Amino acid sequence: MKTSVVSAVVSGVVSGAFALSLGAGAAFASDICSVPQAEWQPKEALQQKLEGDGWKIKKIKVDDGCYEVYGTDAAGKRMEAYYDPKSFAVVKSKSES
Repeated sequence: MKTSVVSAVVSGVVSGAFALSLGAGAAFASDICSVPQAEWQPKEALQQKLEGDGWKIKKIKVDDGCYEVYGTDAAGKRMEAYYDPKSFAVVKSKSES
């Protein structure tokens, strides 16, 4: 009887830990930006800011709760960048050579 109780407790602990890890994975997979949409600045304002910085914008879309921008920066590099929709801070970027 003791063995089955111990097995049940261990099984419950392992199941609980697994469920917690799944929950953490789901939280980790959430949006990169978590600004409420009511606080977003218009994407046209971001485009105007970037063009003022010398960018040529190809496309701006919403992805992972951020503005995702495709374009060419002032140095002529093709860029893909994610911007916080409230502050326009760069959240993530990469250039393509």
